[in-house]
Amino acid sequence: MPNTRSNEFIALVALLTAMVAMSIDTMLPAIGVMASELGAYNPNDRQLIILGFFGGMMFGTLIFGPISDSVGRKNAIYAGMVLYMAGCLICMFATSFPMLIAGRLLQGFGAASPRVCAIAMVRDGAAGAAMARIMSFVMSVFMLVPILAPSIGQLVLFVASWHWIFVGFMAMSAIATIWLALRQPETLALDKRLPFSAGKLAASAYEVIRHPVALGNTMAVGAIFGAFVAYLGTSQQIFAEQYNQGAYFALWFGGLAVAIAIAMIVNGKLVMQYGMRKMSKYALYGFIVTWALMVLATLASGGHPPLVIVGVLFFVSFFCSGMLFGNYNAMAMEPMGHIAGMASAVSGSLSSLVAVVLGAFAGRYYDGTMYPISFAFLGFGLLALVWAEWAARRASAAQKSRP
Repeated sequence: MPNTRSNEFIALVALLTAMVAMSIDTMLPAIGVMASELGAYNPNDRQLIILGFFGGMMFGTLIFGPISDSVGRKNAIYAGMVLYMAGCLICMFATSFPMLIAGRLLQGFGAASPRVCAIAMVRDGAAGAAMARIMSFVMSVFMLVPILAPSIGQLVLFVASWHWIFVGFMAMSAIATIWLALRQPETLALDKRLPFSAGKLAASAYEVIRHPVALGNTMAVGAIFGAFVAYLGTSQQIFAEQYNQGAYFALWFGGLAVAIAIAMIVNGKLVMQYGMRKMSKYALYGFIVTWALMVLATLASGGHPPLVIVGVLFFVSFFCSGMLFGNYNAMAMEPMGHIAGMASAVSGSLSSLVAVVLGAFAGRYYDGTMYPISFAFLGFGLLALVWAEWAARRASAAQKSRP
């Protein structure tokens, strides 16, 4: 049986964590066809196929993390996988658009379990350099998924209907579940398990909300993530329809996803030298300047900037976003070490809630031009700046007041 430092364990964790990205990005080439076939009234309704998944995952993150501390990692993953596959079945046999969205909500709720619990399994069995080695490999796989997944979805559409995408999801989850059951021992010993307590979860939520550093950075990452959620919901409309790049949509999406992968690598090399605060500060400035330029290009072109300008500015903004996600999350958790597990679940759910609300707002106003997206994303960047600066100033004031 493999231990938590074996290559097999690393591959299993990579598969479990990749399920979320696969469940989102593989869908993108098909969401227009799905919405049309199931009678979605508004062209922007297709975005709910993505937002519904995020909404379910938001609640699942809050629940499955604390539950896995009580019942064990494997049992929590099994429960999540059952719900995920049930959601796949609902989507596969959906006869109406609301039924499809209900399936996606359930799918997202279940997918939160392998995502949260797989990282907890790593933490159970490794620390320091060993944990860093495992997570670096896992993140490498995670970065490849957005690059490749849309092409997989496009290939399915070439040979079959969109229903078969959900068959693929079920096969992936079944393989991961069987692999987990047969080859991976439980990583959380019985004597280390904690009884589930709604009271402790509520207390952790209160502590995150009232701590300016935790709250400010959580809200900042939520604002930037909101732009990314809106992009996921509208990318098919922007590239495939507004710019007539339907045949090349997967290439555009995968190419832009490379920016986030590069950013994570660069951040990993430079963050120890320059620090999280300085790296995130300049990355956020870059994000804001990028979308200010997009606003100017949009105004100058009647809502349709040249495709090359759109591609370049999206790439730069994603590079900046990739620098921000990890740093803001890490800074939010810095003062929460004494309740790291619970605080991580609360912070993740809160930032996801902010992202879903902001992303839905921006996407709902998409009108076939770049006006709504460019103005909204610039606003989200400025909102993140307000929260981040508030957190930094409160932290600085608290440090100066110490004897």
